[in-house]
Amino acid sequence: MIIFSLGQFGWSLLGGIISAWLVTFFMPTAADRAAGATQFITGGLVIGGFLTIIGLITALSRIFDAVTDPLIASLSDRSTNKRGRRIPFMQFAAIPFAVVTVLLFCIDFGAGSWANILWVSIMIVLFYLFMTMYCTPYNALISEFGQNQKDRMFISTSISFTYLFGTLFAYLPFVLAGGGVDKTTDDPTPKLFTGLLYKIGMDYSSAYAWSFRICFIILAVIAAVMMLLPAFKLKETEFIDPKPTNENVFRSLVSTFKNKDFRVFAGSDIMYWVGLTMFQTGLPFFVKVSMGFDAGLVIVFMGGMSILAAVFYPFVTKFVKKWGKKKLVIAGFLGLALCYAITAISSIPGLLPGEGEANGLSWVFGIVIMLLSSLPMALLGIIPQSIVADVAEAEAKTTGQNREGMFFAARTFAMKFGQSIAMLLFTSIALIGGVEVENDLYPAKTGMLIAALVAVAFCVLGAVILMFYREKKVMKIIAKEEDAEFLKAIESQKE
Repeated sequence: MIIFSLGQFGWSLLGGIISAWLVTFFMPTAADRAAGATQFITGGLVIGGFLTIIGLITALSRIFDAVTDPLIASLSDRSTNKRGRRIPFMQFAAIPFAVVTVLLFCIDFGAGSWANILWVSIMIVLFYLFMTMYCTPYNALISEFGQNQKDRMFISTSISFTYLFGTLFAYLPFVLAGGGVDKTTDDPTPKLFTGLLYKIGMDYSSAYAWSFRICFIILAVIAAVMMLLPAFKLKETEFIDPKPTNENVFRSLVSTFKNKDFRVFAGSDIMYWVGLTMFQTGLPFFVKVSMGFDAGLVIVFMGGMSILAAVFYPFVTKFVKKWGKKKLVIAGFLGLALCYAITAISSIPGLLPGEGEANGLSWVFGIVIMLLSSLPMALLGIIPQSIVADVAEAEAKTTGQNREGMFFAARTFAMKFGQSIAMLLFTSIALIGGVEVENDLYPAKTGMLIAALVAVAFCVLGAVILMFYREKKVMKIIAKEEDAEFLKAIESQKE
């Protein structure tokens, strides 16, 4: 199970690069431009006056995903490969997944070129294709490896650890790449990789961009190794007696969404991923624009959140035994909503100084948000995966069809759909009240304030939707003798 969890470190690292850097790299702030960043893709609300190009690219890639997610899931569920239904997909997808992540950022057809837009559009589609090919079979193994609630919670906890730290690693370029400007001399202050490239003769603007690309290459190699470990170290058939489903892709997808409890969970999960991605994508902007810190502080706050969340991980299973999964996930939603509300307050124009001018109050906001977010991150990082596994197992016992792949494909799609909505919203909202420089619009505090409030609304809506999940009904179908404590925790629920 520990070897299995390393795969999550790999794919969450690649996913974290996209969540943290797709918008940050292609939609730099005014301070980033002054420090040497290139505007590869035209900024501003240039699509119909209310959408950005980068936001539209990520949204349109979901149309492709709407086809590939259920297709890959169905192929995996129906596979008769002698090595198993899941592992062969993971072995094939890992390296292309890592390579495409790097290639997405390796463009330089000139600032604002349409060739840049075409390149990013193709690469983001390929990124999500290979992500689906790895993640959908990988996630399906959660319910297959976890044969009881104790093992299932252990797996969910382990992959939450690796997800959290994989995502954290994706923020390392804030420390190693890019740079700033000395406010007293207006001279550039390059960070480690930027300075090294500049010293060996690369022009400063190119050194600035390539410093990030070098970071992405290093991180992608690490991610590929982590994803390949479970794919080649674990022999699926030694743990599982694979029973392929005989349903075609359309019938399997329809059957999956006929499950009322899964529909409720999926609706709630989309709200979660919108709210979480609004915050993760916006974190560099909240840190720089709202609170006035240097970009390097992004990893400090993200690292603090991750470490504090990890402190709560060993206790989550005990919490589930006492209160059940549904109540804790709802509490996690409301906890995140509170954090985002405080983030919104920090973004009120005039309350805190501008970029590069953080003060004591900035630190107060940063530390409070970091502390309050830790428990919700722990709850929402662990429990939802095990809920999907519960629903998938209950469906298999009720119908006799093993569609774990399709259930987790739907969850993967919910994740990517939520992330796309978040990027579409954030890239547009962040520019409200923005600063215009050289005909380009850059994020400002008013936009940060509205973005944080939108994230609050999605988290609250996710909590409301999840109230309709029938946890007791599902648990009674799948509970084994060793799950008595977990079942007792929800006996008083009315459904």
